[in-house]
Amino acid sequence: MKRFRILCTVLCLVLCLTGTAFASQSMTIDINGPGQNRVNMTLAEPFIFSGSTPDVARSFSQLVEQNLGLLPFIQVVPASSILGGAQLKGVTRDDIDFHRFQVSRVDMVATAGWRPDPAGGSRLECRVYESFGSRLLVGKAYAGVNRANVARVADLFCEAFMKALTGRSGFFSSTLAFTKTSGKKGQRNIWTVTPQGRNLRQVTFMDGASSSPSWSPDGRFLAFAHHSNHEHTLGLWDSRNNRIFMSKVPGTTIGGTAFTSQGNVVIALTRGNMEIFELTRDLTRIKKTLVQNWAIDVSPDFSADGKTLAFASDRFGNPHIFTRDMATGKISRVTYDGKYNTSPSLSPDGKMVVFSRRTDEGHRIFVHEIDTGRERQLTFGPGSDEEPAFSPDGYFICFASNRSGKYQLYLTTRHGAEPKRIPTGNGDATQPAFGPRSR
Repeated sequence: MKRFRILCTVLCLVLCLTGTAFASQSMTIDINGPGQNRVNMTLAEPFIFSGSTPDVARSFSQLVEQNLGLLPFIQVVPASSILGGAQLKGVTRDDIDFHRFQVSRVDMVATAGWRPDPAGGSRLECRVYESFGSRLLVGKAYAGVNRANVARVADLFCEAFMKALTGRSGFFSSTLAFTKTSGKKGQRNIWTVTPQGRNLRQVTFMDGASSSPSWSPDGRFLAFAHHSNHEHTLGLWDSRNNRIFMSKVPGTTIGGTAFTSQGNVVIALTRGNMEIFELTRDLTRIKKTLVQNWAIDVSPDFSADGKTLAFASDRFGNPHIFTRDMATGKISRVTYDGKYNTSPSLSPDGKMVVFSRRTDEGHRIFVHEIDTGRERQLTFGPGSDEEPAFSPDGYFICFASNRSGKYQLYLTTRHGAEPKRIPTGNGDATQPAFGPRSR
C-alpha cells in the first residue's frame, strides 16, 4: 500500500457550539465528566473540485459516519433532514449557508472536498465547522487517497476530530488483540481487529490455547501465553515482520502478560507461588520480582507512564484488585466489595481501574476511581461481562460478554454507554487488549 501524505495539521482546536448557545460561548466535550451533552452533526455531500466523483468519496463518508456512530455524544443528522439538503457550493466557511443548518438544529458541519492527485489517487480536504458561529474546529488534507487506504484516512480524520473535541486521542488509531476459539479441536489463537471491526486477522496458528495478549507501547510487539498439553511458553509476535518468537520461561503456569513503559515483558508466573516478574530482553530469565506474596498474584497491567501496576490477588482470601507504586514499591488494595474481582485494566493516566466483579446476576464490569475510592457499575448483562480493557484515550472500554449466547467483544465507555458489539467472525472472542496501530 502506498503511504499517503498528510498535508495539513489541525487548524483550530477550539469548539464553540450548542444548539442554543451564543457564538461567543466556548464548549468542549469533557469525556472525564459524569455527564455529556449530545451534539448534532451532519456530513455534507462530497464536493468535487474537478473531474468525476472518485469512487472512494462515498466510502470515506460512510467510514466517517461509522466511526462517529461509536461516539455517544455525537448524533449524526442525515442530509435528508437538512432544510435545502446538504449539498454545498464549496468546502470553506464562505461556501456554507450556516443558517440552513442552524434551522435544522445542527451543531457541526463536516465538509469533504475531492480533486484528482497527479501522483495517483485523490487529494482530500476535510473540515468541521461549528454552525452557530461558523468557526473552524479541525481541518486536514490528505494526498494519494485510494481504496487501499481510505479507511485509514477516515480513522486519521476522526482521530483529529476527537482530539479537537475532547483533548484526547488514540482510539481510532488503535488495534485490539484478542483470543478466539476456532477449528474442530477448539484451538484458541490470537487475533487482531480494529475497534470498528475491520481488518480481522489471525496472528497465531497453533494447537492448544494462546491467551493473555498484551501490546508493547509502540504497538510493534504482542506478547501472549501459550498452553499445550506439555508446557506453557511465552510468545512474542513482531507485527512489523509477522514473526513469532516462542520462549520457555523460568517457571510453569503463566497468569498474564504486560509490558513496561520501556518495552520489557512482565508476566505472572508460577515458581512455587504465582508471582509477577519482569523478564530480561531475551525472555528467558527473570530480571526482577515486582510482586511477591504467599498468595496468587495474576493479571498485571500498567498505566501508560509505567508508574503504576495493577494486578489481582487472593491474599485476603478472595480475589481483589491491587496496585503497586513502581517508584516506592508500595502495594495498595483497591477493591473491598464483592468476593471475586478480577482482570484489572488501568486507564492510561493511572487514575482509574476497570475490572470484572462476580455478582448474583453474573460477572459485571465496574470502574474504580483510585484517588476518591468511588466505584460504579458500567454493565448490567444479560449473561456475564468479563475481561475489560481501557482504550488508549481512556474513554472507551472493551469487554467480553456471552450476552448473545457466545462470548463476543463489546464497546462501552467509562460512563457506561450502551454496549456495541465488535464484529469478530465465528468463534468465542475473549481477552481484549488495546494497543496502538503499528505503522
